[in-house]
Amino acid sequence: MATADTAPAERHAPPAPRGPSRSTALPAQPRSSAPVERPGATVPEQPRPQQPPTLIGSVQRAMRLLEAVARHEHGAPAKQLARETGLALPTAYHLLRTLVHEGYLRRDRGLFFLGEAAERLSSSGAAQKRRSTIVEALAQWRDSIGAPVYYAMYREGEIELMCVSATAAAPAVEEWAGFRETGHAHAVGQCLLSQLDDRARRDHLDRYPVQSLTPYTVRDGHSVLRRLERIRPMEPVTERQEYALGTVCAAIPITVGTTAAAMALSLPAHQADRLLPAARQLQREVGRRLGSLALSISI
Repeated sequence: MATADTAPAERHAPPAPRGPSRSTALPAQPRSSAPVERPGATVPEQPRPQQPPTLIGSVQRAMRLLEAVARHEHGAPAKQLARETGLALPTAYHLLRTLVHEGYLRRDRGLFFLGEAAERLSSSGAAQKRRSTIVEALAQWRDSIGAPVYYAMYREGEIELMCVSATAAAPAVEEWAGFRETGHAHAVGQCLLSQLDDRARRDHLDRYPVQSLTPYTVRDGHSVLRRLERIRPMEPVTERQEYALGTVCAAIPITVGTTAAAMALSLPAHQADRLLPAARQLQREVGRRLGSLALSISI
């Protein structure tokens, strides 16, 4: 430990020393880029430099080749593809062979074409685009009407619920009983069955016999068939607590070509007076957009 100097101060102060000459001056100390920490002061954390993403070069080159092949409807040789993508010819050959092996390309007489795997990707993308069109439309109708909206189809002898758009404030009906097996009880099923011929209706009811779900459900198959015969074309189909107690539903038929489809909505039973006006509004909304939705109806 250092001790304090206790000697008395001299009577005459010594002359102030001269600053060091240029030749003997101490070298300048490098300045630190780190902030000086002061007692009690919070030093802000310095942002860390972002790391560049890890990219796989061979994948990038293979994707460029796929894009190049897609631009040539009648195929292209390896040399041309290598030139267009800026790849060395041996590298292009190696990647092209791999893409052919995996089915993304096919080779015919020295020309490369898109393969089945690439075409499946393309068709999947188109299907996703059609589905997104339906999803966006249902969300718009849900918000404008203030009720959950459903889209269903009758396909290969089965009732299929394709899409539901609901919110926490307007929840969808809980599927407490199998939806495709209980088409006689809900508005969607009755609407779809009404678009079929008599033979198809009877076939469906033979495979899925009528069952009582609530005190309001139709009791037998003959009653269901009579009801379906009375449904007028393009009229909303309604049911009140036949599928689920406390819920009323309405469905409107949509026919594009030979496809039987339906849009529907549901409301709490205490809002039953809104059911038909809401169904009419949904029908108008669908009618205005049916032309643009026709290609998306078979998602």
